[in-house]
Amino acid sequence: MSIVEDETNIAAVGPAKKGVGGPDILSLAVCSLIWSTTWFAIKFQLGVVPPVVSVAYRFGLAALVLFAWLVITRKPLKLTAGQHLMIAGQGMFVFALQYPLVYVAEGHVVSAVVAVIFASLSFVNLILFRLTLGLKAARLAWAGSAAGLLGVAALSWGEAARMHMNPDVLLGLGLAIAAVVLSAVGNLFAAKVQAMEIPVATSTAWAMAYGAAGLAAYALITGQPFAFEFTPAYIGSLVYLALFGSVAAFLTYYFLARRTGYSFASYISALTPPLAMGISAIFEGARWGWEALAGLVLVVLGQYLLIRAPKA
Repeated sequence: MSIVEDETNIAAVGPAKKGVGGPDILSLAVCSLIWSTTWFAIKFQLGVVPPVVSVAYRFGLAALVLFAWLVITRKPLKLTAGQHLMIAGQGMFVFALQYPLVYVAEGHVVSAVVAVIFASLSFVNLILFRLTLGLKAARLAWAGSAAGLLGVAALSWGEAARMHMNPDVLLGLGLAIAAVVLSAVGNLFAAKVQAMEIPVATSTAWAMAYGAAGLAAYALITGQPFAFEFTPAYIGSLVYLALFGSVAAFLTYYFLARRTGYSFASYISALTPPLAMGISAIFEGARWGWEALAGLVLVVLGQYLLIRAPKA
């Protein structure tokens, strides 16, 4: 499964296998905190270095760390040509296409707006998986996704109205929505990868590598400079996004999901939007009106309904 899916739309499937203990609650808190702060950390990547290059740096570093971990722990690295093809598709859509749009979108709107917009990924996933794979979902899951979508619409409308329909803000909202659609397409490839029973760390390492390579190739073809900003803010945020947002939290999440079941781990999806909005209020000076607060309530309600929905 993709990192973005984990950050914003972790599917609630399967019952908990064991009782939930203190370490599990700590893991839940750590993942929620890390993934809610990654949206704000992206702000420090904007400026001197082109977004495409910054994303290539991020996932190139994350892939190297994952490959090193796989070698040290003697996990499998070799894949068949068909497996590589599916993983390459996941890497291209999730890491090479979707993430640069997120970076550019955050240059136009506050980070929490992008974070909450990604709550609509659940609804897009349900539609796309229904149309392409014929997968059915419970009515409660559709209701939860619809509530989340209404929440995203309320927040987006409130932000656009507050900025008097500023074209710059509208562009940011549009880019974030486009990123959600690309992420959903990437999740189709991720579903194929999961069906092939490829170990999570192995598939993610290769997907990140393919995404970073694709971004590097695009930067070379379009003549974008491989600049680097030697400042504490840029370097610190890059390391944080690569090691914590893309590796540490990801592995922690899957340890949690496999121990307790995905239903408990899915509460990360409900915790991330309000935390991201709080962080934006503190560090970006964001001010939230009644539309944003109503949207947040709907998003959290939608995530709760998704978690409670009968699992296929």
